[in-house]
Amino acid sequence: MSEIKKTFKSVDGNTAASIESYYFTEVAAIYPITPSSPMAENVDVMASKGEKNFFDSTVKVVEMQSEAGASGAVHGALQGGALATTYTASQGLLLMIPNLYKWCGELLPAVLHVSARSLATRALSIFGDQADIYACRQTGVTMICSGSVQEIADLAPVAHLTAIDASTPVMHFFDGFRTSHEVQHVEFVDKEEWKKLLPMEKVEAFRARALNPHTHPVTRGGAENDDIYFQAREAQNAHWDNILPIVEKYFAEATRLTGRTYAPFVYYGDPNADRVIIAMGSVTETASEVVDALNAQGEHVGLVKVHLYRPFSAECLSKAIPASVKKIAVLDRTKENGAEGEPLYLDVVSAMFKLGRHFDQIIGGRYGLSSKDTQPKDVKSVYDFLNAKKNWTGFTVGITDDVTNLSIPVDQDFKIPAYYTSCLFYGLGSDGTVSANKSSVKIIGDATGQYAQAYFQYDSRKSGGTTRSHLRFGKTPIRSEYYVKNADFISCSLDTYILKYDIIANLKDGGTFLLNTNMSDEELAKAMPNRMKHLLAEKHVKFYAIDANKLAEECHMGRHTNTTLQAAFFKLNPQIMPYEQAEEWMKKFVKKTYERKGMDIVQNNYDAIDAGPAGLREVKIDPEWIKLPTTKVLEDTGDTYYDEYVGTIDRLDGDELPTSEFLKYELADGTMEENIVFRQKRAIADRVPVWNPQYCIECNQCAFVCPHATIRPYLLNEEELAKAPEMIKNSVKPVTGSPKAANLKYRITVATENCVGCGLCVSECMANQTAKKLGNDHMALVMKDAKAEFGEQIAADYCYYNVSSKTDIFPLTTVKGVGFLRPYMEVSGACAGCGEAPYYRLLSQLFGHDLLIANATGCSSIYCGSTPLTPFIKDKNGEGVAWANSLFEDNAEYGFGMRIATDYKMSQITRILNAALASENVEDSLKDAANKYLAALANKDREAERLIVPTLEKEVDASKDEAVKELKNYYRDLIEKSVWIIGGDGWSYDIGYGGLDHVLANEADVNVLVLDTEVYSNTGGQASKSSQTGSINKFTASGKKEAKKNLALMAMSYGHVYVAQIALGANPMKAIQALKDAESYNGPSLVICYCPCLEQHIKGGLVNSIQEEKRAVECGYFTCFRYDPRLVAEGKPGLTIDCKEPDWSKFRDFLMLETRFSQLPVINPEHSEELLTKCEKYAKDRWEAIKKFGL
Repeated sequence: MSEIKKTFKSVDGNTAASIESYYFTEVAAIYPITPSSPMAENVDVMASKGEKNFFDSTVKVVEMQSEAGASGAVHGALQGGALATTYTASQGLLLMIPNLYKWCGELLPAVLHVSARSLATRALSIFGDQADIYACRQTGVTMICSGSVQEIADLAPVAHLTAIDASTPVMHFFDGFRTSHEVQHVEFVDKEEWKKLLPMEKVEAFRARALNPHTHPVTRGGAENDDIYFQAREAQNAHWDNILPIVEKYFAEATRLTGRTYAPFVYYGDPNADRVIIAMGSVTETASEVVDALNAQGEHVGLVKVHLYRPFSAECLSKAIPASVKKIAVLDRTKENGAEGEPLYLDVVSAMFKLGRHFDQIIGGRYGLSSKDTQPKDVKSVYDFLNAKKNWTGFTVGITDDVTNLSIPVDQDFKIPAYYTSCLFYGLGSDGTVSANKSSVKIIGDATGQYAQAYFQYDSRKSGGTTRSHLRFGKTPIRSEYYVKNADFISCSLDTYILKYDIIANLKDGGTFLLNTNMSDEELAKAMPNRMKHLLAEKHVKFYAIDANKLAEECHMGRHTNTTLQAAFFKLNPQIMPYEQAEEWMKKFVKKTYERKGMDIVQNNYDAIDAGPAGLREVKIDPEWIKLPTTKVLEDTGDTYYDEYVGTIDRLDGDELPTSEFLKYELADGTMEENIVFRQKRAIADRVPVWNPQYCIECNQCAFVCPHATIRPYLLNEEELAKAPEMIKNSVKPVTGSPKAANLKYRITVATENCVGCGLCVSECMANQTAKKLGNDHMALVMKDAKAEFGEQIAADYCYYNVSSKTDIFPLTTVKGVGFLRPYMEVSGACAGCGEAPYYRLLSQLFGHDLLIANATGCSSIYCGSTPLTPFIKDKNGEGVAWANSLFEDNAEYGFGMRIATDYKMSQITRILNAALASENVEDSLKDAANKYLAALANKDREAERLIVPTLEKEVDASKDEAVKELKNYYRDLIEKSVWIIGGDGWSYDIGYGGLDHVLANEADVNVLVLDTEVYSNTGGQASKSSQTGSINKFTASGKKEAKKNLALMAMSYGHVYVAQIALGANPMKAIQALKDAESYNGPSLVICYCPCLEQHIKGGLVNSIQEEKRAVECGYFTCFRYDPRLVAEGKPGLTIDCKEPDWSKFRDFLMLETRFSQLPVINPEHSEELLTKCEKYAKDRWEAIKKFGL
């Protein structure tokens, strides 16, 4: 027998699935959703490079407008005779369920690869459990489960072979994030070995059965009546019965090729076990470690790993369970309210009952919802629980349930002996820490041949959140599917973390700690909490420091410290590989990654690598520190919601919260309290802006462009100034530009501990721009070291809490005037320099205390709703933004429903008041108040409503007319609401467009704000219908071929929709006007905002985002205008152009400022000129079409 060729690769689970699925696929219909998107991205990249599948062709990749669309395209491709695949997760999978039934009923060999993820219930979660796949178990689809990256590489081909051979759809699933995003050094069987197994006769039979007017003209998908439908369904029984032996056949082949055992159910453990766990997914890897440890201690336990969930074979399951077993615990990674148990448990109980096989006990429990970490101690607790005097079905493990008391006791001292080196890296989202660690794992795996594992723990935000990278390296396969808790090495890239997080608690005795800081040893000793110093001494830690920020700047790397820190990591861990070898590999990776961008960038990275070891210094640990107290010092603000809930999560201790905490503060239904984020003070910026009043011209441009509202102008009256700290008194200036401000002083404050350090304010400061033109240093804002400026937070706090908003001094139609309006959105989780957030913040300034917002899932829903950090506030009157997120696809309808509810209540109010006006029993004073209120309502004058409502309520309360007192039921709704529907281009142009179109077609008074980044920003930068021709995005790896959808023109064609396109950097005053126009218009409005984004890869970064908006409009890439149906009704042109005629000569230069365009000649030289020329042509077409329509 010839030797089976195999190769090792360091890949994550998504990559393993996409590589193996590619060769069996002819058509891939795709749509992005976290965490499955990388599978589709990889397939698209392989296709763009001309990779051939097993049919000697390149896979045809088509991006659809939604998961429902992708499943429909798969269905059509299969009926057309092409083998089709898709990739999805969570809500996306649910949108495919209708087609799953069709695929099954029509016996079609579709394949889905699913990164199993939580479903949105009381809150959205992007993390992994198996609720989505369980929701499909009734469709008839064959369901194959992989529990590790290695198993994905082994079983993805089995899914395709089964689908083709059995003529049935197959879902291959694995745990989202825990497996989809975990990087492992895994073995791949040579693709030619899998090709040998391909049943070409079945492929030919499938193609022959396809719809074809020339060779197979048949009718399919008809409508059957009650006389035959039942029989027809039952007639397929024999077909479904044949699936199991086919799957078993390919499991056997996978076993032969890989040397690893595969079957529908695989047993692992003591052959004479008395207790077993039955589970599927990544927890089975952890359970295997626990089984080995417990059996080594003399226990008799085992594990049944589920690989084939549907069809569920009772016989195969029973065969896998040793005859000695007396007790079984079934673990489900989902929760089904109202059921007797979760799905896998019920299947096991049913199967054993069917066979008449009896056990002393079969119990079921839940674990790991939404990627909840399941440690070895948790798995051991399940085995212990089986032997407990009292146990029950419905138990939970990994949490403390002090409400229904379903959680089980855990042996906190149980640990698995480590057989590898473990490392833990604390980073800041988008600082490069995660990317560097992915690179390190590949270097170690490829260079040393060691087994390597990396898992990345982060929150929902794209950037700015805390990241933790868990790395393990060893000589044998690593099965530890849980967080590193006892690390050999810990690195921390942000020194303010040591004040917040109990980092050293996760370091083992004798371990190494690396801190990125510009503090001296003496400063560190003063800054470190006592508990940290105690643990450093107690654990005999080797402590090193490095000023990676300074080194990165010296190496022209900007804020990217990851390369320098990676080099320092390898220098401090020679047991993994000699540093000289690591250095060679790091530079090899750098050249491969950045060579296309220029050798200067490559050299900068080389310098950063060299700087790492040279910049290290050892920090001396005082042995006396061991005498310091170890108690955690927790802040007591007096606000129990903040201290007990927000603060706990903020310290990364959310795992410790018991279930009872979620019965407080309206948390049970997912509600969050507001007025939170300003107090958080994350202190994540390395540099912050510092104001110089001497050169400030008081334009307020800095506050206008700030995405996070952390830099603000204030006007202080004499009393406010008298009570202010000295630092404020010493740095105010007279107010210019208004005679109303004679007794006021002007002050810019920077919330330095909330600022994220993007530098936009400094870049856009008009005084700075003048200084640059004149060549002097009269800068009103400069960036300085953050720690040195944290004292400015005192001034920011004082003004925030004690200085009133003076909104009657300057016109609120200007940037300066708007600057003095209080933002009702602040310090959001948006990226540094985000192009979306300034529009959102501006909207909150204009209408904040009346806003009722429906927000589509996407970037904006994450930076507005990452629990518990909502950026919204309520004012001293208790008014503020009311915000909610439903789903991705239904946001327009969701917001429309809000408008319907509001209109219904307003109609009841007007009915009651009109009846009162007609009544002879109602007092004149009440009628007067009612008339004033109804007039304000008709004029959409909410401030007038506010003024009259107290009088109206007082008159109603005092009235002797009983009928009018019905109004009391609506007191909370007397002030009209400003309903806004907000989302990105992925929602509005693609998945939600059908609903959006329907809502705009109605004449309801809804406002739609589209934050147009031209990509799916939140899922990683996939193309949308807003993406422009020639742009390189995920899903368009060789450049987008199609034109940008003209959403504005489509809405304008209705005639009754107010439509505007705005760009803050191009015409800020007209942007303000457009938002006010939209709000005042009594009908549907659509405002499209041009939003630069990280995923556009603007040269110089998002510090240039406002200038990028300006350039986009100048060259015609984006057009600013307002279309107002009210003008048309007056016989005037409806269109107002808010920009000059484009200078088309600047168009190509503009494109070259963004990597998504500038890389096109390198990536696709054959078609780049054609695509870039088309991009300009389509922009001209849009410009002419808009002008022609509205003038």
